[in-house]
Amino acid sequence: MPNHPITPLASSQINHDTITIELVEADETSAVVLIKWPGKPSVLHPRRFPGTAAVIVRLFSEAHITLAQVRARRRL
Repeated sequence: MPNHPITPLASSQINHDTITIELVEADETSAVVLIKWPGKPSVLHPRRFPGTAAVIVRLFSEAHITLAQVRARRRL
């Protein structure tokens, strides 16, 4: 999808990996939300899991809010 308009919705580093969420819009198809996960599993100690889960929740919340703002400015 490299030639389509891409709107970054959210991005966060979790451990040493980055997760990004983008809105991809194409003229010929419907818009889609693209979630880019790391290529390999993230390994963490169980004590670090709650904090990591909280980062993921904040990431998806941020993406949801940004998408709502984009949709409010224009119709998808």
